[in-house]
Amino acid sequence: MNRKLVILFVNLLFCCTVAFAQEKSELQKRAEAIDPQENIVLARSTYIHAFNDYANKGQILLGAQCAAKAAALYYKENYYQEAFDLLRRADQVTSASSLSSAQQAAAHYFTTKERLQMYIKMRRVESAKEQLKILENHAALASNDDTTNDLLYTKAIYYYTFGMNAQGNAVFKEMADKLTASKEYDKVDEVYQTLIANGRKSGSASMVAQSYSNYMAWKDSTNALKHADEIKALKQQIADNEASIADKDSSLTTRWVFIVGLLILAGVLAAALVVGAVILMRFILLTRRQKKNIQLANESNALKAKFISNISAQLEPTFRKLDSRQPEVQALLDFSEHIQTLSELENSSEPVELEDVQVQQFCEELMDQIRDQVKPDVTLTVNAPKMNVPLNRDYVSHILSHLLANAAEYTPAEGKITLEYKKRGQHSHQFLVSDTGAGIPEEQREDLFKPFLQIRDLTTGDGLGLPICKQMALHMNGDLDVDPAFTKGTRFVLELHA
Repeated sequence: MNRKLVILFVNLLFCCTVAFAQEKSELQKRAEAIDPQENIVLARSTYIHAFNDYANKGQILLGAQCAAKAAALYYKENYYQEAFDLLRRADQVTSASSLSSAQQAAAHYFTTKERLQMYIKMRRVESAKEQLKILENHAALASNDDTTNDLLYTKAIYYYTFGMNAQGNAVFKEMADKLTASKEYDKVDEVYQTLIANGRKSGSASMVAQSYSNYMAWKDSTNALKHADEIKALKQQIADNEASIADKDSSLTTRWVFIVGLLILAGVLAAALVVGAVILMRFILLTRRQKKNIQLANESNALKAKFISNISAQLEPTFRKLDSRQPEVQALLDFSEHIQTLSELENSSEPVELEDVQVQQFCEELMDQIRDQVKPDVTLTVNAPKMNVPLNRDYVSHILSHLLANAAEYTPAEGKITLEYKKRGQHSHQFLVSDTGAGIPEEQREDLFKPFLQIRDLTTGDGLGLPICKQMALHMNGDLDVDPAFTKGTRFVLELHA
């Protein structure tokens, strides 16, 4: 069976995904609003944050959905190990929860289904078969119609993908019969049309012929059911009309009352249309006003950023006339420079220039810069291959130097600091800075890269280091974030795309 068939079936599955009545969090809404085609790393990271947030709040069902979506974005870029690890962690959270066995089964259904999709994509028949059995057990325990219907779609994908057309047809017929019984004729018609189209695309003449034959047989039976329903409806309508006529003929007064009632109803409808038109016009005017306010706010923010940058640039000569040996004066100079850098990064749209860099030597030079800053017996490790990598040396050096300096400050004696480089794909690679310090509390991670959130003594730092690094990463069509799965300290991941 052609892979396109599987992809189209997955799209069909999306419309039939099991839904729960719980309200989505802002993190999940934010993740769903990100187009993975434009920024798959940000979408994946936001889904992982949403999963962790749900897990902490005990909203396991929604958390399992977010973990499954993040895993799908992992293996979309062939990060299968990361996807399996995330799904395993989601299953552990579900099993440790206080949900009922049926609710736990519903949550496990999401993660098991995604694991099955990965094995199908990898064409691992036996592993996929094992996951399908597990999925059937979860669906039986969950015991709800949505999960049962979704299971039928998933089984059809499995059978057709691995060439088991007879089993696929049987499942397909079961789906069609269930939808037909509930009179959802349009959905059944769409499913059959999709199956025929997929057979043509995959070049399977037998599948097209068989699907078309089944489709025509179903259509004939459905037409008979539709005609019977229409005749029944017409008979009922005739009976209702006859009864209505009999009632109207009972007296001339009744007729006039009916006519007057219709006139009143027409008047009410006309008035409602006028009121609706007025409300619509007010809504249009309000929308235009809001758009204008948003535009003015954006322009105002840009002007504020430029004003702050200009003020900083104008004050810098005055600061430099002061004694820079004073910690307060040096802090002001650093703060002024950081503000200008952050402003330039936020307002710049020019592409960065890349150059080939020998990555092992590059990483070792950066690690050497902090050897005099670390505490006693701290182990410094570089794990990078001897290969040339295209990157912007200035930006990447700034980011990694800042992360390594922070690691040196917060790693205790006899700890460990590691700088790694990993090739993640043909055009994707990562730098990872890890330390064995106390770690960053989870509640602080979301605001870690936001500037100006705290009022602090500038001599202890202005809090703009990580926001500047984040902007530099984004400027290189990449991202900088904390690895939520790392629990032995802190790990920052700089992800870049060539």
